[in-house]
Amino acid sequence: QVQLVESGGGLVQAGGSLRLSCAASGRILSIDAMGWYRQAPGKERELVATITSGDSTNYADSVKGRFTISRDNAKNTVYLQMNSLKPEDTAVYYCEAGGVKTRQTMGIMRGNYWGQGTQVTVSS
Repeated sequence: QVQLVESGGGLVQAGGSLRLSCAASGRILSIDAMGWYRQAPGKERELVATITSGDSTNYADSVKGRFTISRDNAKNTVYLQMNSLKPEDTAVYYCEAGGVKTRQTMGIMRGNYWGQGTQVTVSS
C-alpha cells in the first residue's frame, strides 16, 4: 500500500514561517497531483494548495502570496512553504496524493491517499 508521512508542523508566532513536507512511499509508479488541505476545529477540511506532476499549481485565495507548494517527483515528496503566518492559519494540515499508480500483484492500481495530518499552530 501507499503511505504518506507528513512532517514540519509546530508552533510559531504570527509573521513566522514553517515548511511542511510529505513523503509518499510504496510501490509507486507515478503520482498525478499532490496537495495540502487543512482543517481547523469546528470547520470543514479545505483546500490549501495543489500541484500537478507538470508543476501546475493552485492556491486558496487566503494563502496566495504567502504559501508556496512544490514537489520533488523523484522523491514522491511535496512541500508547503508557509510564510507570514497568521493565527487563522492554525489547523491540522493534511497531505493528499491523487491518481497514484502502484504496481500490485494483480496489476497496475490507481488510487488517492491521505496523510495522518500535522498540527500547525500560529500564536498572536
